[in-house]
Amino acid sequence: MADKKISKKVVNMAGEEVGSISLDASVFGIDANKQVVFDAVQVEQANARQATAKTKVRHEVSGGGKKPWRQKGTGRARAGSSRSPIWVGGGTVFGPVGNQNYKLSQNKKAHKLAVKSALSMKKDDIVVVDEIKFADKKTANFVKMLDAIKVANKALVVVEDIDENLFASCRNVGYVKVVSSDNVSVVDLLNVDTLVMSKASVKAVEEALK
Repeated sequence: MADKKISKKVVNMAGEEVGSISLDASVFGIDANKQVVFDAVQVEQANARQATAKTKVRHEVSGGGKKPWRQKGTGRARAGSSRSPIWVGGGTVFGPVGNQNYKLSQNKKAHKLAVKSALSMKKDDIVVVDEIKFADKKTANFVKMLDAIKVANKALVVVEDIDENLFASCRNVGYVKVVSSDNVSVVDLLNVDTLVMSKASVKAVEEALK
């Protein structure tokens, strides 16, 4: 990789260009490793599963205490309980028992590579904002900022810290997700069209991934 820095313009919340910033190419400009990205997505989605699905086995289904008919002489197959798994309304065989474990893991080095790969895949769709701060809790102000920086589709907004005003202002905007710089996930990066980052969050992400 010849270039060690990637230059990006910096805008303010009004959409006006106020300078430029150099992104570290070892974080935002690597050749994406699709395998570790795939692994990271699998780990994140598997670990998000609640694993609370539960079906009743034979002894947990109510009823069925009486033998449906006598053992012999009816011409029908013998049956001991109407809660048998082969009967409608009977117990379930090999169903989920409520304590499934779907947890997966990925080592730290591979996870860092996955995040850097995902960031590099988004390097052409990054908007760097000088500072993202709101004086009050108004969704209109957040939407106004998005319009000013020309974000009209699914976006991930990364800031160093989410304060109360920002949280309240963004929570009703369904096509945008706001996260802190220490909580950037591969799935979030892949699921959006635009990545909006404050200058402070750029530095924090670079520092964490070096």
